[in-house]
Amino acid sequence: MDKKTDPNPPFLWCFLEIFSCEGGIQSYVKDILDAYIDLIEPGAKFRGPKEFSSEILLLRDAPGCPNPYENSAIKFHYLQTKPPAFGRLRLAYTLLSCLLQHRPQRVFCGHINLAHLVQLTCKPLGVPYTVLTYGKEVWQPLPPKYRHALQQADQIWTISRYSRDKACQANQLNPEQFRLLPCMVDGNRFTPGEKPQNLIERYNLQNSKVLMTVARLWSGDIYKGVDVTIRALPQISQAVPNVKYLVIGRGDDQPRLANLAQELGVADRVVFAGFVPTEDLVEHYRVADAYIMPSQEGFGIVYLEAMACGIPVLSGDADGSADPVQDGKLGWQVPHRDPDAVAKATIEILQGNDQRCQGQWLRQQSLAEFGQDAFRVQLQKLLDCSVVS
Repeated sequence: MDKKTDPNPPFLWCFLEIFSCEGGIQSYVKDILDAYIDLIEPGAKFRGPKEFSSEILLLRDAPGCPNPYENSAIKFHYLQTKPPAFGRLRLAYTLLSCLLQHRPQRVFCGHINLAHLVQLTCKPLGVPYTVLTYGKEVWQPLPPKYRHALQQADQIWTISRYSRDKACQANQLNPEQFRLLPCMVDGNRFTPGEKPQNLIERYNLQNSKVLMTVARLWSGDIYKGVDVTIRALPQISQAVPNVKYLVIGRGDDQPRLANLAQELGVADRVVFAGFVPTEDLVEHYRVADAYIMPSQEGFGIVYLEAMACGIPVLSGDADGSADPVQDGKLGWQVPHRDPDAVAKATIEILQGNDQRCQGQWLRQQSLAEFGQDAFRVQLQKLLDCSVVS
């Protein structure tokens, strides 16, 4: 990677799965792999290995899963079994074999559910291990064996200061163990552009100021704040009569949200777009005049996506979104369950008089901290510090 580090340090990575399902953790891991391969194969991504630099153990993925990294300098071990209970035995055997045969510099444990196994295998052999955490999975008190595995790790990676602090408080962890590897946004994919007329017509948004949220609409998980934004709409519409609210996402909470909009007299202002494929999100961000999500996030990649498209954002004021909005430098932060605060800040955004509404500046600032280059630099620093001298 650089002169401080062997260009091909032998690392070993353990994950639940990467390719057999989609989600925030899987997307984050793929970003790590993209950056990692760029570092170990500079200028020749996916050229095919002469010898493997690292190995990845996958508990739930099977051979044949679409894997764009197959021809990289990483060797993949697919350990899915039927019945699934045998998978952990297979993982334990493969992990131990790799440790004894190759003596990797470090093991990276990609999920808390694997941390106990990694600890039991690595500690007796004196192999250091790092646990990667994403967010809510470590915010509550964990069973003792998992908590102990975190406490015994010499490094814990996480995505935000908030996630670090929540994990420390819940599980008696030392903040000095933590290293930050924030989420990243692909600035080549998420770019500014004109409002797409086909979407304006599809959602009946002609001549409207458009607020937007991308969120799961689950009744058991309302922290995204869609209901709070709907409650703010009557006040917003007094100042901005042509305002509409585009909600992207699906879930069993949509009927309640639709009824709430009806009760408040703003049903004609709320558009439920349903599920939108990832590849179509950029065009939907470009429809928006403001991205509004008074939430409680571990990080909030959607804020970065919106800002990379030049769209101003509103977030909660006591969560991991403080990192992507840079403590209010790039976006508005409000108490996440306060409709009055949401309304006041949204009106300010739609008036457009603040620097945080300047799309090109917003994009430049967000990519400087959370674009692909910044992510690669931060990963390199963490890996440099992971090599045993």
